[in-house]
Amino acid sequence: MAEFGFMSKEFVEQVRSSADIVKIVSQYVSLKRKGDRFWGCCPFHQEKTPSFSVKPDGGFFYCFGCHVGGNVFKFVSLQENVKYFEAVAMVAEQLNIPLPQKERTPEEMARDKLKDELYQVNEMAGKFFHNCLTMTRYGQPGLEYFHSRGITDEIIQEFSLGFAPDEWDKLSVAFQKRGISEEMLLNSDLVRKRQQGQGIYDRFRNRVMIPITDERGRAVGFGGRIIGTKQENQAKYLNSAETILFNKRRLLFGLDKAHRHIAKAGFALVVEGYMDVISVYAAGIRNVVASLGTAFTIEQCRKLLRYSPQIYFCYDSDAAGQNAIMKAIEVTRGLDNAVVKVVQMPDCKDPDEFIQKHGAEEFSKVIEAAIPMVEFQLQYIVRGMDINSLEGRLQAMTRILPILASLKNSAQRNAYVARAAQLLSVSEADLQAELRRRGHSYHDDGGNPQLRRVVRQVDDAYRRAGRVVLKKLWEHQEKITEFLASVPLASIEDENQRKLFQMLEEKQKQGEILTDVDVANSLAEGAVDELSRALVESFGQQEETALYDDCVKRLRKRYLQVEFDRHRLEADRLSREGQKGFIEEMAIMQKLQNEMDELQSV
Repeated sequence: MAEFGFMSKEFVEQVRSSADIVKIVSQYVSLKRKGDRFWGCCPFHQEKTPSFSVKPDGGFFYCFGCHVGGNVFKFVSLQENVKYFEAVAMVAEQLNIPLPQKERTPEEMARDKLKDELYQVNEMAGKFFHNCLTMTRYGQPGLEYFHSRGITDEIIQEFSLGFAPDEWDKLSVAFQKRGISEEMLLNSDLVRKRQQGQGIYDRFRNRVMIPITDERGRAVGFGGRIIGTKQENQAKYLNSAETILFNKRRLLFGLDKAHRHIAKAGFALVVEGYMDVISVYAAGIRNVVASLGTAFTIEQCRKLLRYSPQIYFCYDSDAAGQNAIMKAIEVTRGLDNAVVKVVQMPDCKDPDEFIQKHGAEEFSKVIEAAIPMVEFQLQYIVRGMDINSLEGRLQAMTRILPILASLKNSAQRNAYVARAAQLLSVSEADLQAELRRRGHSYHDDGGNPQLRRVVRQVDDAYRRAGRVVLKKLWEHQEKITEFLASVPLASIEDENQRKLFQMLEEKQKQGEILTDVDVANSLAEGAVDELSRALVESFGQQEETALYDDCVKRLRKRYLQVEFDRHRLEADRLSREGQKGFIEEMAIMQKLQNEMDELQSV
């Protein structure tokens, strides 16, 4: 059995055959069907006219602008910036196909053991905090706090909310009695070492506790909010430190509960903190997640886009929250399939306060009134400038022009030019002229390292013929021997095509079928791209078999002509040197010429 990393070739092909490439690509690219293909704007380079094509029955994509192509795994690996077999694992996870077990190094086994133990300790800690809240006298202040915020016992149960007693070592003593080592408690960041003397103390004390879970609902860390009077040097909110389980860049609080609701509602509502999520969820709005108080990341964005293309940001209405929205919008830049809106709360700081003051029904109306991200950006920039002065208007215009230039849809761009002119109190014609004048400087990649350059690829009739043949032979691999008998492998001028034909021949000799998994694992990226183009490209209206025959003849004639020229040069050399081989070379040339004449007449 051929092995691909820790995955067998058979497993990779099982995942590939189970994956719907159109469905997976559509998580990142807006596709429209045309005939037997789907088209959209390429996510790997900037373009206005779609040149990115997906052929579902073959399972390949190809961009005719930047010339990148491959199967579903190649697409995911490029889009998510991960290795090929990490992409296989990601697709398998989406399809709920269990990954095969691999042989692990001692270091990997130790790491996996540590992760398993940390999951267990976090689960124990979650139950400890929850029981303290709901079953002991220690939790009374926590219950009063939650109830005062409108958090019902049902929501407390659903989110496994808890309370950390106002004691220095309640958790650490209880866990050590249950056999949890001091080292494991330190690794989980549930305790800290005493600065003086021996021993440890509980990190979370006199706080309501919120378990932070991954997409599978497993506790990976905790957030604690202090209650009562905050002492000096005490943080209002305290989160677990990052561990091998807890990576804030990749986590979204509440996603384990929200993802189905996001898909159903058609958008994800992103708020700042976990108390906002709990409050919004308690109000009956279930498609809500939080970025854990940190800057919104590209990893978080891509996770949400798996469930819906629309993201609504509802951060705090103060300056810090509004600035965070501007930064979050920048993160989504370059992801063509992301539709971003902003929820505004005019008289409240955050969603929790708004719901407490106005109720769930009014909050739903505020969400429905969310404004498009460009409108928010324009308002934000104008609000922060003194547009009554010429200098202020020019500064605002300098910030607004790149936003307008980034809009690919001309009708949308013109509408926002009119809106920006209104906000700035300038002439729409002047703004359009300035946009055209400066436009050339805005066509950069936005700092996105994934964007590729559009490349003019050298192409000729023989290379195009090779792609037609390649497509036919991919579908009918038993014909490779017959083809190479007519067109020898060494005569294939394009290196990538030659390697593909060679691999087809080798697989045929072994009695095996060549798959895209083989190609991706064995050949360079150029060969993968060339195969993808051959399988995605449309070759006109000519009947498939007739087109294939014509292309084989073209390549055969090319081979014969090259051979004729080679023997002619050899005949000339032998003639000059007076050697007898001259006559034999002339005979070979005549035979080659006869075949070329015969092919010409067909």
